[in-house]
Amino acid sequence: MNIHEYQGKEILRNYGVAVPNGKVAFSVEEAVEAAKELGTDVCVVKAQIHAGGRGKAGGVKVAKNLDEVRTYAEEILGKTLVTHQTGPEGKEVKRLLIEEGCDIQKEYYIGFVLDRATSRVVLMASEEGGTEIEEVAEKTPEKIFKEYIDPVLGLMPYQARRIAFNINIPKELVNKAVKFMTGLYTVFVEKDASVAEINPLVVTGDGNVMALDAKINFDSNALYRHKDIMEYRDLEEEDPKEIEASKYDLSYISLDGNIGCMVNGAGLAMSTMDIIKHYGGDPANFLDVGGGATAEKVTEAFKIILSDKNVKGIFVNIFGGIMKCDVIASGVVEAAKQVGLSVPLVVRLEGTNVDLGKKILSESDIDVVPADSMADGAQKIVELVGK
Repeated sequence: MNIHEYQGKEILRNYGVAVPNGKVAFSVEEAVEAAKELGTDVCVVKAQIHAGGRGKAGGVKVAKNLDEVRTYAEEILGKTLVTHQTGPEGKEVKRLLIEEGCDIQKEYYIGFVLDRATSRVVLMASEEGGTEIEEVAEKTPEKIFKEYIDPVLGLMPYQARRIAFNINIPKELVNKAVKFMTGLYTVFVEKDASVAEINPLVVTGDGNVMALDAKINFDSNALYRHKDIMEYRDLEEEDPKEIEASKYDLSYISLDGNIGCMVNGAGLAMSTMDIIKHYGGDPANFLDVGGGATAEKVTEAFKIILSDKNVKGIFVNIFGGIMKCDVIASGVVEAAKQVGLSVPLVVRLEGTNVDLGKKILSESDIDVVPADSMADGAQKIVELVGK
């Protein structure tokens, strides 16, 4: 789950991690009032969307007086920002962060992420702050430093100090930088984050080390432990189909293709998307109905797929273990009747109760194209959609 920058900074502040003072605003008047309350000579008006690259897209403006705050707020609120992370459709700005300006002396990058190769949290840092870390990795990889963290010991002070020295934090501010990194690591672990990225981390003219930006993402599987984090969820930033899927405990991710996929098991779902691409098609989604799905759950999954106007055909690929093929078949038939199926449907069933499942499909009055294998099914749906 993603959250906004101002929400991430609220969390950091609660853990003693230094951030600039700021207030969220949902209207132009609230933005001006927030700037008045901050009472600083310079304010920064920042668009709040779940995407990076806001500055380059015109979503971050420095205001030197209240009139400029009003002007920039009017300009940014309601604007659709298109960045490298939003895709061409962009995202509409519905809230702003009004933040005090600070005397930036130098920008750095600090981030915690799970390294799957070592199964450890890794601290990454660079003195090339303010630019995308992917760009730094591509052009100057030698400027990225890493510390792998022992899960029992946690981030050790000597590791944080080594990072501070490697990225050339001023020596008189090393202790503050160590405190910053330690606090950020505590947030990462205690809040079950999947990413905690500060870009840029800045040192200021008055000798502070603080997070000028904050991106924190959370492991959705652990959210049941964090009701406070759940309250930060902004449904307006999420795909409506993904929101609907979450209500039924379905793993759904919307994609750009035109072949809807309904599969049981994440690995099989990935393989299904791969084989569709192999035969020249484009999947419209990732959808894992799970191992214990009911007919009702399958029906809802079917509806979600068909709510995507780009879908020109559907491939149902089920390998029944815990999941029974007859349950899937019943759900497909019921869903097709409810929504009025008007696109080609290819179904491949294998495993538990497969004969019963095939019988249910064949005796129904919906038009189903059976497939003998995953490859056969992928070829058939690509061919049908291409007509």
